Amino acid sequence: MLWVPFLLVTWAAAAVSCARLCLAAVEAAQPPAGRSAAERERDRELSLYEAAFLAGGPQRVTDLALVSMHRRRRLWLAHTGWATVVDDDPEGADDVERSVIGAIGPDGQSRIAAVRAGASAADAVRALADRLVASGLAVPECSRSAITAALRGVRRAAVLTVVLAAATALLLPAGHAPDARGLTWFALPLVLTLGCLVIARVEVHPYTRWASPAGQSLLTKVSRRDPLAAVAIGGVRALDDPALRAALLPGQRGGR
Repeated sequence: MLWVPFLLVTWAAAAVSCARLCLAAVEAAQPPAGRSAAERERDRELSLYEAAFLAGGPQRVTDLALVSMHRRRRLWLAHTGWATVVDDDPEGADDVERSVIGAIGPDGQSRIAAVRAGASAADAVRALADRLVASGLAVPECSRSAITAALRGVRRAAVLTVVLAAATALLLPAGHAPDARGLTWFALPLVLTLGCLVIARVEVHPYTRWASPAGQSLLTKVSRRDPLAAVAIGGVRALDDPALRAALLPGQRGGR
């Protein structure tokens, strides 16, 4: 009966991981104080920066600002991966653009990757995120991180169950290994973890994104006819300019 402790470990891992995921999901689903999501949805219109954050997070906001400034000839985004200020008197049209200029630095030129990192962590983007979280349109970072970590825990518990079941059947000496009936007990934690993952795919997956369900509903109402709106929703892959797309997609630079 040496296999029984292995079985208890799989049960404990499955129960704890699934309970942790349930608690994280319940916490993420708690509505913010104030008006309900439905009330906000009826009278809320997303700006392009808000749509960009809900669709792709801080980096999408920075990408939108970079594309907008490039099209207005405030910046030049080269396919080599460099951003250059071309305006003689650089001044952003808003806080996000000013963050981009600040991330480029006094020399007026910087790697696009460095600009993205700096501007995405700037106060302007954090303030935008805080406003969207407070309105219930964005998922708080702590909730998203907690759910992601809980999902990893459930996956590990499922793998652990398979590994321990195989180990007890193949490695334990005769007389101590489980028979076919004993192995079926390992199926219980496996079914629990896999079932939890399937349910999470439907019920919890929305809270692993940047936008909450209310925010995702508003995103579907944003028209993509405007090229900048298409970038906000679909990212830089939605750009119709191959050179600009290559500048912002590192994997495409080698082909130029």
